[in-house]
Parts: sequence; C-alpha cells; structure tokens
Amino acid sequence: MTDRRREGRMRKKLGWIIPLSVLLILAAAFFIYVSVYYHADDTALAALRSDDGVTVSETDFGWFFDGSGEDSALVFYPGAKVEAAAYAPLLKRLAEGGMDVFLVKMPFNLALFGMNRAESVMRLYEYENWYVGGHSLGGAMAAEFASDHGEKLEGVILFAAYPSSTMKENLTVLSIYGSEDGVLNFKKVEKGRTYVCGDLFELEIPGGNHARFGSYGAQRGDGEAKISPEEQQEQAVSFILSVCLDRD
Repeated sequence: MTDRRREGRMRKKLGWIIPLSVLLILAAAFFIYVSVYYHADDTALAALRSDDGVTVSETDFGWFFDGSGEDSALVFYPGAKVEAAAYAPLLKRLAEGGMDVFLVKMPFNLALFGMNRAESVMRLYEYENWYVGGHSLGGAMAAEFASDHGEKLEGVILFAAYPSSTMKENLTVLSIYGSEDGVLNFKKVEKGRTYVCGDLFELEIPGGNHARFGSYGAQRGDGEAKISPEEQQEQAVSFILSVCLDRD
C-alpha cells in the first residue's frame, strides 16, 4: 500500500473518530452536570403523605395533591436541578386551600426537556379552570407552554420566574418572588411584564429568597432569607388563593 493511500485511510478514520470523541465528551459532561442536584429534605418527604385535608397519590407523571377543591387545578413544573418532591410542602398547602395540584417530574430534573408534560396531565383529568406554573426554570417553561396552549388555560403562576414570549390575552399571570432572591434576574422579570397581555398580579415577599419556595436547603448564589420557608410559602399560597379562587 502506498503512503498516499495510507494517509487517505487515516484521514477517513480521523474524520469520524474525532466527532465521536467530542460527542462522548459532551455526553459525559452532561450526565455529570445533571447527576448533581438539590434533594428534597425531610420536611418535603413528610408532605408526600396523605392526611385528613389532602390525599397525596403517586402517579406516572409525579404526584397528585387532591384537596377540598373541585374546580381549579395547577400543573407545577419544578426548578432546574431540583428534585420534584422538594415542592411538596408548598403544593400541599395550596391543595389544602382549595386548588388541586399536579407535581410533574422532569427528565434529568430539567423542565427544558418536559415543557409539554402539562398537556398529558390535562387529558387525564377534568377541571373547569386549569393553571400551569413552576419555580425558576420550571416557571419559565410553564410560561412557554402557556404561550402555545393558552386557550386551554385560565392562567400561569410563576414562582421566581418570568415569561420570555407573548402570553395570550385571556391568561391571568401571577408573579411571585422574594425580596432577597439572589438567583432571579430582576431585569428579565421587568422585561417579562411586557409579554403579559391579560391581567398581571405581582407579589414580592419581604424577606423571602429563591430557594424557600421549595424544601431543599440553600441554593448557590441565593440571598439570605429573613423569614422561614413556612412563612414564605404561606404568603405565596394565600396570594394565589385570593387571586385565583376569588375570580372563579
């Protein structure tokens, strides 16, 4: 075999070996990235148990918090790299107040890969008023879902999140965040207001931060909260119920 032919074959081998190596490195980096995430604490795990006020059922998509309400329900998307169960205390409080909740697990704990999962939940259950929402990236993805499926929804509930595209006029948008949030981009929150075409209700919780909408401990880059997780979640729930259920 001539040197020229050997060189040609070597170039062909390198032509697919190098891209494959790059893909393998990227895949490994991704799986390392998603393997590190915030875990639900003991308070969250305890809230996954049923009690006299709320029946909690594990489902194919996550969990269903079935409270006293019958007309309104929220499909909730968790924040990025946060175990879905971490939001059980917040959502159980909401169900106790009269709004049933579907807590949806996401692939790799990233709502980016499960933006349309609310649609499959809504096919299985019947409610007069459907809301979608979520925390941080989960809220942003819920807002994107609502932009495409607004005719099926009553509104969107954003916890430390913001929309990035125009919302339909029929949608009520609730925006809830803490004054000490060190993760949320407040400039994008301001920009997000311009995408709301329907009613916008906004609540800044004094002393609240980013992580305490869930029960998973401190979050990197967050501000220090001046109130307890219970108080932050209770203020958020009271606000949601006063806006959403009073309008039904």
